[in-house]
Amino acid sequence: MASGYLLNRGALTLGIHCQRVCRDISLSQVREKKRWMKAYTYLMAKKLKLEGPPPPTPRSQQPHWDYHAEIQAFTHRLHENFSLELLKTAFINPCYLQMEQEKRKGLGVESETAALVLKDNMQLSKKGSAFAESFLIDWCRASFPSLPAIGVESIVGHLTSPAVLTYVARNLGIEDLTMSAEFPVPDDVLCSTFMAVIGALQESSGAERTGLFLRDFLVTQLIGKDLFDMWTVVNPMGLLVEELTKRKTPLPEPRLIRSAGASTVLPLYFVGLYSDKKLLAQGPGETLAAAEEEAARVALRKLYGYTENRRPFDFSPQQQQQQPFIQSASN
Repeated sequence: MASGYLLNRGALTLGIHCQRVCRDISLSQVREKKRWMKAYTYLMAKKLKLEGPPPPTPRSQQPHWDYHAEIQAFTHRLHENFSLELLKTAFINPCYLQMEQEKRKGLGVESETAALVLKDNMQLSKKGSAFAESFLIDWCRASFPSLPAIGVESIVGHLTSPAVLTYVARNLGIEDLTMSAEFPVPDDVLCSTFMAVIGALQESSGAERTGLFLRDFLVTQLIGKDLFDMWTVVNPMGLLVEELTKRKTPLPEPRLIRSAGASTVLPLYFVGLYSDKKLLAQGPGETLAAAEEEAARVALRKLYGYTENRRPFDFSPQQQQQQPFIQSASN
């Protein structure tokens, strides 16, 4: 009886205390999501599935866009001295001018009263393309003097291919500044715009700065690339015989060095090429013919100086390259 009385009294005291503490606190039930959210998200997902994603819009049609400020920011990002007028001309493609003229004709505007005072980038693109090709050929011949002309053309063709040019141009932000009739910008238009930027840099800063620009952004795409990924050689052993004949060296002799798992599903053979009792190169393969072909490719890389363990390209700034010569001259 006493225990029940104490229990009721304690509960009553606790209730009075809770009322005093929570008198000024208003409690309301809050859901994590609104009731209409589920139906709305379901309808939006269904609409996206039926209609597909919205078409991409160019950056110039989005808010907070200042074309003149973006052009200046582009020059500062690259640390190059462009003529702003030439750089603006480099981004204007002929398809954009044609589209603007058709728009004005559709609106009934006479071409004489509202003519476009703009110039396309065709001349700058041709000039930049010619300079880039000549510079890359000279650079390849200076870096790999033993490489034949076909190999030089293959490397230059790889560096000036649409895949490499569009990759570099998009990473430099050229696509956002390009004035084109279509968006996303087609690869051929983006390549011509990139070449026009090179031509504008040549006219603004000269051939030396343009060469450094090509070295920093195009030649660096050779890092990690194998020679025969860019140069397709159908018969490497025949090419090796021709190179050794020009050098008046004895012809190569293939010999099986070692093998493993010859009677299994995955055999492995190592073939070495010997010339005048000296090992030129060795290569692996699942068959003797494949191993011999790989050994010939390894020997060609050694002859041309394009091996995997060659000295890395020197991409340091020009001032750092001249400091050792200045110090040696002062001593």
